[in-house]
Amino acid sequence: MAEPRPTDPRVAGAAARPSSFRATDVDTADWPAQAADTIERVVQGVRDKTTGHAISAARWLVAGLFVLLVGTMVAILLAVALVRMLDAYLPESLFGEHHVWAAHGIVGLPLFGFGLALLSRRGSRDDR
Repeated sequence: MAEPRPTDPRVAGAAARPSSFRATDVDTADWPAQAADTIERVVQGVRDKTTGHAISAARWLVAGLFVLLVGTMVAILLAVALVRMLDAYLPESLFGEHHVWAAHGIVGLPLFGFGLALLSRRGSRDDR
């Protein structure tokens, strides 16, 4: 083979960047384990920076949906229990024998008012 010329970029690059380690400074006895540890550390760092945030966001999303679902169920069950309690304890002399309509009205009127208040607070289509 031909000997590399001094203008060869491989030779010039090697001469321009001398190694900061001497051959006696580097421990080559356990280099496969060191290389594996370095690769594992780098991969773990990349994984923590990428999928770590995605996993955290997914956990918060699942927890939020669970709280929303349970909160909705509790609100519905409380409304049903309140209607049944009012139906049982409303006086028949005031509302008549069949007074479920009064219990529905008493529970529904505040909910209707709350819905109207929310509806009045929303902006028009031009504001969006």
